[in-house]
Amino acid sequence: MFLSVAVFLGFSLTSAAGPAAPVAGPSYVAAVYEHHSTLSPQPRVPLSRPAALRHMQANLDVYEEQAARAARQGAQILVFPEDGLQGFNFSRTSISGYLETIPDPQQDNWNPCTEPGRHNNTEVLQRLSCVARRYNLYLVANMADLQPCPLQSSPSSPCPPDGRWQFNTNVAFRSDGQLVARYHKHNLYFEKAFDTPPQPEIITFETPFAGKFGLITCFDILFHEPTVVLVERGVRQLINPTAWMNQLPLLDSIQSQQAFSLGANVTLLTANIRSDHLIMTGSGIYTPFSATYHHARKGDPEEGRLLVARVPVLDPLHVGHSVTSGEGVVRAASTLSSATDSGYCHQESCVDSSHPETTSAGTFISSMMYDPFTFILLNKTEGRLDVCDGTFCCHLQYRQLPQNDSKELYALGAFAGTHTVNGRYALQVCTRIISIWFIKHVSHSSPFLSTGVCISPLCRAGGQFLWTGSRRSGDKNGLPVGGEVWDQICVPVGFGKSPGPGAPGASGEDLRRQSDHETLKHDRRPCDCLSVRTDVPPGQ
Repeated sequence: MFLSVAVFLGFSLTSAAGPAAPVAGPSYVAAVYEHHSTLSPQPRVPLSRPAALRHMQANLDVYEEQAARAARQGAQILVFPEDGLQGFNFSRTSISGYLETIPDPQQDNWNPCTEPGRHNNTEVLQRLSCVARRYNLYLVANMADLQPCPLQSSPSSPCPPDGRWQFNTNVAFRSDGQLVARYHKHNLYFEKAFDTPPQPEIITFETPFAGKFGLITCFDILFHEPTVVLVERGVRQLINPTAWMNQLPLLDSIQSQQAFSLGANVTLLTANIRSDHLIMTGSGIYTPFSATYHHARKGDPEEGRLLVARVPVLDPLHVGHSVTSGEGVVRAASTLSSATDSGYCHQESCVDSSHPETTSAGTFISSMMYDPFTFILLNKTEGRLDVCDGTFCCHLQYRQLPQNDSKELYALGAFAGTHTVNGRYALQVCTRIISIWFIKHVSHSSPFLSTGVCISPLCRAGGQFLWTGSRRSGDKNGLPVGGEVWDQICVPVGFGKSPGPGAPGASGEDLRRQSDHETLKHDRRPCDCLSVRTDVPPGQ
């Protein structure tokens, strides 16, 4: 679960909806469902097991309806969101009726649908398994797991004070209903009901139609473990159930999802919750070549949305290509294009080989998302800039296409340090911020950046930008990789270090109150714009 500050934007986006487009080479049909969950009206009040089951069965009924729809459209794998069955804002005690003990598929070969009596109190697992089996789908869902002490996978780890482990858990089922994967979320975000696993879990499962998929959950996408570790091990197809509350400028759902897919050169299947109250929306099927996504607006019907798309197989072993261990980004021989609705320039000639001199004069510091970013303005039509926060440096080589009567103004920013608001974790971020408001005042004595309201999750102002690196400090986690041309797109880049067990927590309602305060305090917001890689080789 990821809850944060947001301003709902006055638009909705549904890209590439409709019949799946033809894909050259091996491919499969994927589906994700953005779910408007039936929530408990009093999540802090414990329910009996029968009452909790009645609540979850209402959501499972919707899951089954959507599985039938996805199957009719040819889907081979279907992803449901984080917290979609039980909801959120539970205490450690009040979630007890929703917990099921999920066996480890690596140790226990079990089909819940065909062997329902093998494990007690597993009604949700049985229902999900039977849905996968009935509709011949690989199915990924998120639920609450209870594991006894000592933990089988880590018997020496100290038990929680109440003597049991409770995990936010993804489960994956084969198309015959077999339970094939169980992943315990590592990077929790204000989830008092759950424990952080003693060790990060790197979990994958195999499919006959696309090879290997890796599992992550929501906030994990911003961290080295497990997300970057999966990519470094050559896993190029990731599944991400999420309960993501949008936050501008760096953490809008669509931005974050497409940014990761493009930056890491992977397929990402993300299913989000749909909630007006918590400002949750934004799901998609992303590849390095295309994107099918949905982002609702305030005033849209508060309802679920099924997305189905045909996507290329990216597992190099499945399609007969080798992958070097530890090689996270596998470069394609052909041009990597962005979503078909982008309208970006993809020609090498868009960037001139002769560039103005590099300059880093005129930097200033401004607070963004509670962190002190060092910025430098992009006040020319082309150039090369670098900006550093300590030894962490971001480099930008750019050329902006002319725009009629544009009031847009850009700044390149860098931050490397410990974020301390709503959690504590290390960040390294390179970002290019667009503001549709003028800079009110910039001076050496009292600089600040007056930010504007983002006009779109994907700010499509023209231009092309060459990132030449962002790792002077020796960091290996940040994306994008240096030496590649990127077309402009509003996406964030940056990975953090896990806050680990014991990170400070708060309830969703606590965060909602803080969100309201933050919205009043900062009513003009920027849109984060980075870039989409094209086919210029590294080093050019």
